[in-house]
Amino acid sequence: MNSHGQDEQQVVWAVVGTDIGPLLLAATSEGLVNVVFHATDGVRDKALERLASRLGTEPVEAPGSPLLAEAIRQVEAYFAGDRQSFELPLDWSLISGFNRQVLRELASGVAYGQVVGYGDLAGRVGQPGAAQAVGVAMGSNPLPVVVPCHRVVESDGGIGGFGGGLETKRKLLALEGVLPEPLF
Repeated sequence: MNSHGQDEQQVVWAVVGTDIGPLLLAATSEGLVNVVFHATDGVRDKALERLASRLGTEPVEAPGSPLLAEAIRQVEAYFAGDRQSFELPLDWSLISGFNRQVLRELASGVAYGQVVGYGDLAGRVGQPGAAQAVGVAMGSNPLPVVVPCHRVVESDGGIGGFGGGLETKRKLLALEGVLPEPLF
């Protein structure tokens, strides 16, 4: 409890090495709250500042925290090819409204090795003309990889955009067997 008698939210984080570079994983008592690509020092520091600002508490590096242990295990298993879905509690507090609705549908409705078009995903949440808004939701996804925005592609067969970079999106889709492995 803080000096005002309120429970303080604890935010713990760790960086995990993966085939797509270092990922920052952050969790609260509610669940995994943030995944950040390319978590080198500068990116990591900015992400932690944003988390502190948004959640009102300073994130603490705690790779051994029970709040992170299962998320780290599942992320490592995913990149090793031993896991196809994530079964983790998620803290959705960094996203709301339409974006949250779209991301929840994506998390529950687009399985490993599948892709969905932006417009198709918009239709699934009852907004068939909102393909661009779905793109915005994907760009604001605080939980990439775990909430698989890399599985959303253009209806004409294009790969679409990706906050982690197109090479990262290609690698994730190759890992899931959607695209061939890059030759080099």
